[in-house]
Amino acid sequence: MRVLKFGGTSIGSVENIIAVRHLIDSSQPTIVVLSAMSGTTNSLANMTSWIEVKNYDVYQKLANSLQQDYDEVIQQLFTNKQLKANVTGYVDEVFAFIDRFAYQEPFSQEVVNRIVAQGELLSTYIFCHFLKQEGLRAAMLPALEFMRIDQNKEPDQFYIKQNIERSLGQAGNVTIYITQGFICRNYEGKIANLERGGSDYTATIIGAAIEASEVQIWTDIDGFHNNDPRFVEKTKALPSLSYDEAAELAYFGAKILHPQTVEPLRMNKIPLRLKNTMQPQAVGTVIKHAPSGKGVKAIAAKDGITAIKIKSGRMLQSYGFLSKVFEIFERYETSIDMITTSEIAVSITIDNEINLEEIQQELAVFSSVSVDRNQSIICLVGNAVTNDQQTAQLFQVLQNIQVRMISYGGSDNNISLLVATKDKQKALQLLQQYIFERKALLG
Repeated sequence: MRVLKFGGTSIGSVENIIAVRHLIDSSQPTIVVLSAMSGTTNSLANMTSWIEVKNYDVYQKLANSLQQDYDEVIQQLFTNKQLKANVTGYVDEVFAFIDRFAYQEPFSQEVVNRIVAQGELLSTYIFCHFLKQEGLRAAMLPALEFMRIDQNKEPDQFYIKQNIERSLGQAGNVTIYITQGFICRNYEGKIANLERGGSDYTATIIGAAIEASEVQIWTDIDGFHNNDPRFVEKTKALPSLSYDEAAELAYFGAKILHPQTVEPLRMNKIPLRLKNTMQPQAVGTVIKHAPSGKGVKAIAAKDGITAIKIKSGRMLQSYGFLSKVFEIFERYETSIDMITTSEIAVSITIDNEINLEEIQQELAVFSSVSVDRNQSIICLVGNAVTNDQQTAQLFQVLQNIQVRMISYGGSDNNISLLVATKDKQKALQLLQQYIFERKALLG
């Protein structure tokens, strides 16, 4: 059995829904994981913001507009009168359900989660009934019956495996199973979610649970590119990456993949394939256990970084300084991306400033602290990249760009550079020219 995930853009129009129907039409048993239709999650989240402040006029306008969008999709998609009536009735029930929460329930995070979850419930119900109209043997596989996270917000693997097998057994004689990405239940049984980008994660969690032959993620780009096409011209899709390489790229800014996505597939060495719904003939990128080749394969950049320099005159030949620093960040649950040290100072980067003021106050008790905002991490990823002879010459390429920090040697697959965000695009272009365009010219 295989698992195919389609994002919001892939099912964001009637034309795209029809295209996806043809992509999944196969005799091979398939679980299809769907996101909400593009724009829906943002609309629902926006509606909850107005519910919170009790501005029901704006809420109602947004709800009516979103329901109208769905009604138009249904009118264009369905020719079978009975199925159209069923789907229209379901959509009416969903928006009536949202209204009840808006007007009758005390506002809470649980209310937000339940309202936002309706996007995936709508898309899967509509798509499953469309497949039935098209004569495909399809059935719903409700994610809320098997997807659960534990107290640490990690997938409850044992629970998921046991319950998805039960759900598959109850689905009947079908070849296509439609389920929701993103949404789940927490350890108390309340509706929760895997956060933004979580539909990718859903697909690989399911893939690991059923030991799928392959997991495919279909989006609007043909795989991982060797650089960010928003800032650099002539980028190319990579035919293959290892799990480690893909995870590094996803974490450091490659938007095509949720950073945690590859983790569930490692143990069983299940391949993950990234494909383009708009260009299904494109090869895409396959992510697998074994790396291939050496040197830099791709570059990614992560914005919104804050650099913190922590200096203490007493650090010289002392111990315990770093542990005191890390304890503060741990206490405030603030993750560190990069770190460099010298005899009297340590520099670190974070991407979450929520508790920065409190962290600075505690650090100031035993050190002087300086903060640089508007920084970007540029990540160069590849197999054994730190051992490649070409790597040392990269720093000459960036001689006219001020590099604030360098992380080199912490991972065989990653070299990270910190630069001011205003210099990011120029740095990406220079690296692109040296690593990839020069390599192409040299053959």
